[in-house]
Amino acid sequence: MRRNPSYVRRANAEKIFSLLDSVYPNAHCELTHSNPFELLCATILSAQCTDARVNMVTPLLFRTYPNAEKLSMAKQSELEQIIRPTGFYRTKARNLIACAKKIMSEYGGKVPQNVEQLTSLPGVGRKTANVVLGDAFNSPAGVVVDTHVKRLSQRLGLTRHSEPEKIETTLSALFPQKHWCKLSHLLIWHGRKRCHARKPDCINCEILELCQTGRRTNMHFTNFKKNFLGQLPV
Repeated sequence: MRRNPSYVRRANAEKIFSLLDSVYPNAHCELTHSNPFELLCATILSAQCTDARVNMVTPLLFRTYPNAEKLSMAKQSELEQIIRPTGFYRTKARNLIACAKKIMSEYGGKVPQNVEQLTSLPGVGRKTANVVLGDAFNSPAGVVVDTHVKRLSQRLGLTRHSEPEKIETTLSALFPQKHWCKLSHLLIWHGRKRCHARKPDCINCEILELCQTGRRTNMHFTNFKKNFLGQLPV
């Protein structure tokens, strides 16, 4: 009897999560933060920027503007100088100040805890909202889809979509909610260590046997090596 394709895909997803969890048991958000406000700011800054560079900027940022009230009164030119290394600093500074002002005026100075309210804040999209809800409030509303999650979920055959919203919907249906937050960290860590965008390290990949793209790549490499070596003179 043939298995239902959706069942096979869900079973494969569970294996992928379990194996990655054993490889990266300490996978976590690498944006340094101590509260929801700091994580919100750091995530806004992380757009088109590495976590490592954001972490170089945020210590001074949080000392200067430790809460939404202080940030709402910031001078944009001064804020720009602090966050300049993260790129797109003018837009980010404008969004950070506007975001802080709205948090003060509409949410009593506290970061809201649902997707609709978070995404109403300047500079906050679905991905940022999911990061804050999952890592700051332990209440994920969906899977965070960044460039690593998008790339790996496609290569692993977990989705055929390219739009982040559709990828999030697919992944959220494949994995239980309790795994949504950890799943994104696992895929991000594996993307940084093994499954690089240009030269994925398929040979040493811990989940090669569960990866559709990796198996095909490895099979083609093996066949090429066999055929090439077979033509060499003895």
